[in-house]
Amino acid sequence: MNVMRFPLVLALAWLTAGGVQAQQELNVVSWDGAYVKSQILGFIRPYEAQTDVRVNVLQYTGGIDEIRRQVRAWNVQWDVVDLELFDAIRACNEGLLERIDPDSLPDAPDGTAAREDFINQSLMPCGVGNVVGSTVVSYRTDQFESAPTQLEDFFDLKKFPGRRGMRRSPQGNLEWALIADGVPHDNVYEVLSTEAGVDRAFRVLTRIKPYIEWWRTGEDAVRLLETKAVTLSSVYSGRVDDAVQRGEPLAILWDHQVWFYDVWAVPKNGRRTEQAKDFVRYATSTESLAAQAKYIPYGPVRQSSHALLAPALRERLPTSENNRRTAVELNAQWWSENLERIAPRFERWAERPVMVPRELPR
Repeated sequence: MNVMRFPLVLALAWLTAGGVQAQQELNVVSWDGAYVKSQILGFIRPYEAQTDVRVNVLQYTGGIDEIRRQVRAWNVQWDVVDLELFDAIRACNEGLLERIDPDSLPDAPDGTAAREDFINQSLMPCGVGNVVGSTVVSYRTDQFESAPTQLEDFFDLKKFPGRRGMRRSPQGNLEWALIADGVPHDNVYEVLSTEAGVDRAFRVLTRIKPYIEWWRTGEDAVRLLETKAVTLSSVYSGRVDDAVQRGEPLAILWDHQVWFYDVWAVPKNGRRTEQAKDFVRYATSTESLAAQAKYIPYGPVRQSSHALLAPALRERLPTSENNRRTAVELNAQWWSENLERIAPRFERWAERPVMVPRELPR
């Protein structure tokens, strides 16, 4: 029996030693729907073809709880994660993410160093920016005789009756509530930094709370509009654009869009840290970011990427001159410092039942 086994043992040893190498893999965590599709077609498949690394794309709904659990247990399954900037700041401050040297990132095609090519705030100690995303109000064009024209219309249930879709998260919602209540968008975070300001924002949201349908993913937000479950909804602008390309009767209200950064980050204590950083370098090259924008109109965070986009596409970006006139930048630093204080209150408020007033349509 020992003689019969010996060739098999040798064969297995040869296979594992490199006779036939097992394909390398990376677990890349991102969002859903049209957004992750833009990443897969824009640069993930090209990266696989160039490196022979298999990229497993996993989906999540944000936050850093799972990263915290994996890193602290030294059982890291997520190699690269697409984080909202405020979450990346929080995770970095907790020591959950690897440091990424900006000088290790590829230069622009004309030789401009990455440090100079990436737009303001898109480079951070533990992450590399990829897109400028945007939360906007979207509505069905077949629902109203007169289309909404300003953010305040989202909160006007008499003029624009029907249910409202909102992300189940305080970010963006509190800002919009204050703006709709008359706070200049430049003063929103000054007001939110006071207890009276937070109370004021919640009072405004409470007026429409009986008509809110909550969503957690961008795909869910678009589905609420597509199925006529809501007449207006907060939604990511790129998701609306994708739905319009598919023939859905949706439109974007750009007034007071809330724009934000997404960044790539690498959790600490992983087994494939260097390969993960290599992926981040590839994914944030000038060409990769421009390729992604061709599949979903979010703003690339490299200035050199914009030069590769057609003028008509640049006009559809949240960063275009027309679309950003009243834009509100989500203050990632403020949310990184205040989320733990406000999020529990928001959840308690969202869970509390509210009676539907009879005088307003359901």
